[in-house]
This record gives sequence, C-alpha cells and structure tokens, in this order.
Amino acid sequence: MLRRWLLPTLVLCLAAACQQRPDKGAVVVSAIGGRPSYIDVDKRVGDATQRLLLDSTAQGLVRFDAAGQIEPGLAERWIVIDAGRTYIFRLREAEWSDGAKVSAADVATILKRAIAPGSRNPLKPFLGAIDDVAVMTDAVIEIRLSRPRPDLLKLFAQPELAILRENPLGGSGPFRVASTDGTGVLLRPAADLTRSSDDDGPVAAPEQDVRLVGETASRALVRFAAKQSDYVAGGTAADFPLIAHAGIAPANIKLDPAAGLFGLAVVRREGLLASAAGRAAIAQAIDRTALIAAITPDWGAPVERLLPEKLDSANPPATPTWTTLAADARLAAARAEVAKYRAANPGPVEVRIALPSGPGGTLLYGQIASRLILIGVRPLRAAMNEPADLRLVDAVAPYDSARWYLATACVACSDEAQAALEAARDAPDMGTRGQHIAEADGLMASDVAFIPIGTPLRWSLVALRLKQWQGNARGWHPLNHLRADTN
Repeated sequence: MLRRWLLPTLVLCLAAACQQRPDKGAVVVSAIGGRPSYIDVDKRVGDATQRLLLDSTAQGLVRFDAAGQIEPGLAERWIVIDAGRTYIFRLREAEWSDGAKVSAADVATILKRAIAPGSRNPLKPFLGAIDDVAVMTDAVIEIRLSRPRPDLLKLFAQPELAILRENPLGGSGPFRVASTDGTGVLLRPAADLTRSSDDDGPVAAPEQDVRLVGETASRALVRFAAKQSDYVAGGTAADFPLIAHAGIAPANIKLDPAAGLFGLAVVRREGLLASAAGRAAIAQAIDRTALIAAITPDWGAPVERLLPEKLDSANPPATPTWTTLAADARLAAARAEVAKYRAANPGPVEVRIALPSGPGGTLLYGQIASRLILIGVRPLRAAMNEPADLRLVDAVAPYDSARWYLATACVACSDEAQAALEAARDAPDMGTRGQHIAEADGLMASDVAFIPIGTPLRWSLVALRLKQWQGNARGWHPLNHLRADTN
C-alpha cells in the first residue's frame, strides 16, 4: 500500500523543496477523516473533520484556547455556586448563521437535547448530574446539578456540546462557512457584534480565513509535503508511521502530551480471559517499551496502571501486583499461567485482538502478537468493528476525572466494579465520590479489566507560520487559534 503513494509523495516533496511556504492567504487545514459535514452529535460520534467543523462554526458555551484552557464561547462570563451544583452563564451578543439573534431559550433547548433519555451523545454518560437547564432571562441560563461537578466546563467546551441549530442548520461562530466545494469548506471569521460600526479596529484579512479539507492520512501528508496545506490535524498511532515516508521536516511534526487511555479493553471473558490470572498473563507479557519504540520513541512513557494520577479519587492510583516483577519474571509467570490453563483445557489457546487498520495498527499487532506467541497464545487480528476478545481503546480524556478513565475502560468489568462506578456517579458530595472511585480503581486493577499500554498518541503537522499552535493535554487545536485570534 505504501508503494502506491510513496513515489508521487517523493516527487512532490522534491518539487517543493526549494519553495518557501508563504505567510499569506487562507490557512489550509487537512483533517484526517471524511469531507467536512455537520452531524447530529446526539446520534453518532464524529470524525476529526466533523468535530473541527462543529467547533469552528457552532461554539459551545465555552471553548478551548490554544493551550487547551477554557475561554469564553457563547457565554461571555459565568459563575459557579452552591459548591459546584449551579452554573450560571451570561450569553454574549451573538447571531446564528442566518443573522437571527441567539437566545438563552435556543441554547437551553439544544443542551436539553444532548442530555435527553434517547440521546447517544458520547458525553451523555458524564452529564448525568445535570437536573435542569433553566432560562433565567433572554441572555442568562442556569444549569442545575443534583451533585457537584467542579470540572464540568471542560465538557461544555467539547465539540459534542456545540450549540448547533437544526433549522436552518448552523451555529454562531467563531467562523462562518463562506463557501463549499467538492473537497472542503472555506471558513471566514464571524462578525464581532460587540464592535461598533464606527470602530477603526482591524478588518479581517484573507490570512484569517481557514480552508478545511477532510481526507485520508496519506493524502494529507502528500498535500503538506507539497506545501499545499499548512496544518494536518487528527493524527493517531494508526497512521503515524506514514510520516517517515513523506519527507516531512522534524520541525513540522508535533506531538501532543495528550491525557487519556491507550490500551486493550477486555471485551469477552472467555477461555484464558475468563480468569483474572489469565488476563494478567496477557497484561504482563506485553513489552510496552518495545511497542512504543516501534511507533516512535517520542510517543511517551509506558503505562501500567489505569489512572495517570489521583485526580478526583480518594487514593493514589491502584497498581497491579504483576508490575513489581522484572521483565523476565513477568514473561515466565505469564508462560506458566498459560501452560496451567492449557493443561486443564487441551487445544490451542487463541485470543482475538481488534486493532485499527493502517501501518500503525499493523505495528501494534506485530508487537503484541510476538509477545503472546512467546507465552503460548495464538493471536488473531480483527478489525475494530468485528467480534474480538480484546479491543484497543484509544481515547483522549475530555476532562480530568478519574471516573472517566474507569468508566471508559470498563467495557466488561466485574459487577462489583460497575456498582462502585455507579455509586461514584450518584455520590452526593466529592468526598464520597472519591471513595467510590478509589474502590472501583482497586477492583478493576485486581480484576485486570483493562490492559494499559501508553497514553494516546496525537500528532499534527504544523507549518511554521502557525505560531499559536500549542501542544496540550486535550489534544485539541481550535482553528481560530492557529495563526491569529479570530473572535
């Protein structure tokens, strides 16, 4: 597959080698995904292109800045009272894409749809504490919670909670869709309604426009190498190895210090994986250091526990018992456990692993499979949408809560761990919540319900003209914070 596009890539790279990328004209963004389109985020998950379009044209109450910190969006200011149980937002003056005024009633209706019983919004499981979204005035809404959630603003900043109107379809900015063609959309900064018509401030220049294109990783790399784009967004471990064949300068390759989960969720507790000891055999057989180095040594440190730090848990992260063993001892213990299982269950021991397609997925499979073979397990590869025993979870944490890590990893965890997670969700105060989170963490660690490997690998290609780009823990880079502030 690489050979098909490698030659044209090298030709384009050589042709563009002596050309300086000019700091003029619209910023061209290649997002790894489908063509830019609006989706109903309350029904399905969007790809990188769709999420960028939502974030750019239908901001939420708040949004992320270049560093992944919260800044005003539709809400110009807010207060949190009642020990984190009430959020009050005052909306700034804003218009929908057709020029109609955005009202508090509009915003409340859209947020209520996201948390409705039938919603499939991916953030809904973490919004259960919201009791009501009340309209106080035409410019003020109050979000009332049954339980405190001091970190809720980071969820409101996610594209999945963008304030997108259905009829006519559109949002309030910070960009507007200026034009559309077969490959992408041209985004232009929305008018700042707080600026007087007599204001002599700067007028939007072409450099503030953004052209958003959705395409495969290989096409995005070719376009960037040929200096036909300024930014490639949405890269993951699955496609990172392609960069080595595209002739990209190291100064343009950026990795985010993304927080989240990258590991194997136990999907089916059958065969060897029916026991915690069998699941531990798989966990301790994996050589995380070699696996990470096979993709890129710049990825980050190996991960052996589910929680990265204490966060809102009452205790430090639980550490699996097998992590105290040296590398050789881990492999020997895993081999002995598989031999014990085979003695009681004659025949081949097979484990089917669902991994993404692409060269990164192949490298991951090679690293995992070679180690399973060493302990007497026959590995089988499956696509991400096919039945499997283990499935890769590669997700950036939308906010900093230990419960997100545990709930996301708990694909088929024990009833006791699930009960502890539900108790944490329903806890009346942060202290009780932390105790239940710590309980769930300990149960999942001893039960080996998830096999951590590393942190999510998120990469971008960034032209030097985009001086505002910053790596951050959210792995998210708003298009109005690439070159110059727009709204």
